[in-house]
Amino acid sequence: MAKKISPLQNLSRISVSLVEKYHPFNIKYFKALVGILMALLLGAVLILGWASSRKIKEVVTGDFNQQQLVLARHAARQIENSLNILKRELQLLSLSPSIQYSELPSMENRMEITFSSIKHEGTLEIRFIENKMQKTYHVLDNYKCSPEKINSEDMQYLKWARGEENKGNILFTSVLPVRHNHQYRKPVIKMVIPVWQVSVDESHPVALNEFSGVLVFVVDTNRLIEKITKEIRSGKTGYAWVIDEKGTFLYHQEEAFIGQNAFEARKGKKPSISFTRINEIQKEKMLKGQEGTSWYISGWHRGIEGEIKKLIAYTPIRLDESNTGNIWSVAVVAPVSEVEGAIHSINVRQFSLQAIIIFVILFGGLFINFMILSWSNIMEQEVAKKTIELKKSEQRYKSLVENAEDLIFTVDYNGNFLSINKYGAHFFGRQEEDMIGHNLSEFFSWPSAEVLLLMIHKVFDTMESKQITHMVIIGERQLWFNTKFRRLFDETGNIYAVLGLSRDITERKQMEEHSYYTEKLASMGTLAAGVAHEINNPLGVILGFTDILLEKYPPDSQEYDMLKTIEKQGLNAMRVVENLLNFARHKEHKEEIIDVNKNIQTVLAVMNNTLLLNKISVKQQMEDDLPVVKADSGELQQVFFNIINNAIHAMQGGGVLTIITRSLNNDTVEVSIADTGHGIKREHRNRIFDPLFTTKDVGKGTGLGLSVSYGIITKHGGAITFETKTKEESEETGTTFIIMFPAVENADKNK
Repeated sequence: MAKKISPLQNLSRISVSLVEKYHPFNIKYFKALVGILMALLLGAVLILGWASSRKIKEVVTGDFNQQQLVLARHAARQIENSLNILKRELQLLSLSPSIQYSELPSMENRMEITFSSIKHEGTLEIRFIENKMQKTYHVLDNYKCSPEKINSEDMQYLKWARGEENKGNILFTSVLPVRHNHQYRKPVIKMVIPVWQVSVDESHPVALNEFSGVLVFVVDTNRLIEKITKEIRSGKTGYAWVIDEKGTFLYHQEEAFIGQNAFEARKGKKPSISFTRINEIQKEKMLKGQEGTSWYISGWHRGIEGEIKKLIAYTPIRLDESNTGNIWSVAVVAPVSEVEGAIHSINVRQFSLQAIIIFVILFGGLFINFMILSWSNIMEQEVAKKTIELKKSEQRYKSLVENAEDLIFTVDYNGNFLSINKYGAHFFGRQEEDMIGHNLSEFFSWPSAEVLLLMIHKVFDTMESKQITHMVIIGERQLWFNTKFRRLFDETGNIYAVLGLSRDITERKQMEEHSYYTEKLASMGTLAAGVAHEINNPLGVILGFTDILLEKYPPDSQEYDMLKTIEKQGLNAMRVVENLLNFARHKEHKEEIIDVNKNIQTVLAVMNNTLLLNKISVKQQMEDDLPVVKADSGELQQVFFNIINNAIHAMQGGGVLTIITRSLNNDTVEVSIADTGHGIKREHRNRIFDPLFTTKDVGKGTGLGLSVSYGIITKHGGAITFETKTKEESEETGTTFIIMFPAVENADKNK
């Protein structure tokens, strides 16, 4: 039978074979190696130099275009600010009572004042279209028109403004070239706002809320934009231009282009050049309100004609955020020659550096190869040594993991097993390869699977290690495990998996359960002894003397009735003491079908006097048809007793105890016990279920109450959580414990 060879042994043999074949002191192979290495290095230097030069050109060009984009953004924001000023003035003018109620001549004065303040923003005209009299009032620069009859255009504005849905909105019209004061055709835009009688003055102390008319600002877009974009310089000769949503030039260095369609103007000036690229940029990017950088071929630049490659950066100008159709675009352009000087300077330095590198390679190659050949023998010995050490380390690690009597596994975010040791696979009665890729919910019982998955998600989300104690049911065995979750990082520092280490603590849990009975007997014994001593003896004396006095009075006398009342109340007190002693008496664990509501009432009956003495009122919201559960009645009462007792301690000076029971989907019974106490401090919340942990004063608590309660609940297949608020977190403080038990289907409550 052939001997099995491990991968490490195989790798070692191959390495030795290659070293023997290509020994460093073999002159033939040494010369070939030097020649090949030198050729590769020189070729790499040249290729890297070419790639680096190309990359530098891209980076410098990109940086220049980004600077152009900054200029474009600045210009766009300045234009938007100017438009916002006009919108604000238009809105303020529409709120003037003299405008709303057509109060002449104050209306005309108000319009003239507004016009004088905004005409430097490119405003050519302010127009008020009065609805009632069907007249139009104009204010222009150095020209005042008398009221005119409404034309068809003004009638369209009135029709739009009457709609209630347009009240308070501003309408931006498309940019249209118009003849102004017998001058050249200017591209103008009109800003329209409805005017309603919503303001008051001395003549109109009560607003009429009627439609009054329409205000219109006629704005020269070229003048508005020119004062911002004219002085923009990108590099030495770059400039800016602006188009509207239809592609019409609103501003350009070439004055003849203003008011013309950008797709036709360039072609008309230089038909021999293809402007396909810039047309695509305008159509697919700029007219759709996008921002970016690119390049295109132009036919001229500041008097120089010919095919010139230009860099372009563009960004949108939004007239109104609610009207996506009205979007202009500003572009900053400059010829590539603006950056070629910087690129050339960098290339010179780069080629000089490459020449030095080549020189070093040629004259240093022999020395480097000699050193490498000398070190090869040493490295061969080190590799062999490290290989042996690595093999031993791998064997030690594998032995440690495989022989550990703990479940050691790794899982992903969804709880799927990535790996598991032999002990873990054997624990579940499976082979390791059968568990890889399967979810932990297939092997852990409810609610352990859900709780474990929650902890795994918290480790991924918070990047903090977590620890949890949970129950595992295998066949008819009920075991307890303590599981620690730690994060595993990849090369980039991100969590790619969670490492889980689960240890069997069933024996320790049994000891905790034993301590639970000790705690219960100690606390209940002390309470029962004190109650019996302090109450039963006086009650016996009272009832004894009551019997004697009853013999001395006839049954129909008033004294007899009073004595019978004393006797009745005394017997009630004795029954309370008897209930308390029965509650404290230890019983063997016995699961049966029980009514949760009745068990809560039993505990409240025992603790009623303590609640009254501490000035605590009880609110109960018990579901009438609450499903039954299968549990030990005494243990369940101990849970309720511990939680209510903690609530009493938290509400020093009085408060409200709220107990709510309800069913969830008829398969789960939920009990909520809430107090109005001081809440649990943040630093204590992760430890309240730990054994022997308590925040009470020495002698007032053992720290086993909640730990024992947690053990009882999980032993019965349930779960317990809590919500709490301290005075630092909320004005309404308090703690709510939420307990859930699986309900028993088709069970008789009275059984």
